[in-house]
Amino acid sequence: MTRGRFISFEGGEGAGKSTQARRLAQRLTALGHEVVLTREPGGSVGAEAIRDLLVNGPAERWSATTETLLMYAARRDHIERVIAPALARGAVVICDRFFDSTRAYQGAGGDAPQALIAALETHVVGAVIPDLTLIFDLPAPEGLARAVARGEGEARFEAKGLAFHERLRAAFLGIAAAEPARCAVIDATADIDTVSERIWAVTEPRLGKAAS
Repeated sequence: MTRGRFISFEGGEGAGKSTQARRLAQRLTALGHEVVLTREPGGSVGAEAIRDLLVNGPAERWSATTETLLMYAARRDHIERVIAPALARGAVVICDRFFDSTRAYQGAGGDAPQALIAALETHVVGAVIPDLTLIFDLPAPEGLARAVARGEGEARFEAKGLAFHERLRAAFLGIAAAEPARCAVIDATADIDTVSERIWAVTEPRLGKAAS
């Protein structure tokens, strides 16, 4: 059986990733694809339990290194129980955040050692790398304002301050520039329908003729 496709959605707070991930999942399902829509941290029973530790509580509850280790414990369970089996049966996996968020939030945003993050990617993620990563770009102040207005986002990370979120934006754009074959930057300042069409324009060619 042909391996499925793995699409990750990345970016800062309030960029609209979750809404657009649902929209893409609905569109692909309507075209006859099996779609697994999931998220990180979380996505499996064990990983969701770790998520509760990560996204709640005061901003300084964990150091960046501890957060990284927790993220990767959750990610491994998620890969083993959800992502890898879905890809093996030919499904399209759409994941709201994956390893690029650790690079940005705990690496560039915090002070987790890049060598630690790279080693965990190698040993925990292995070959389960997204075929396409959509990086939603939005000025940090606008993204934070949107997240607050919607009552969305992850409270611990929203509370880390504007400078932290500016570092995140720069980190995500740096990832996109370094890995253009995998990553596509999506201008998230536009309206929902326009962003959806931009996503489709990038995604459809990656899925082959079956998605047309």
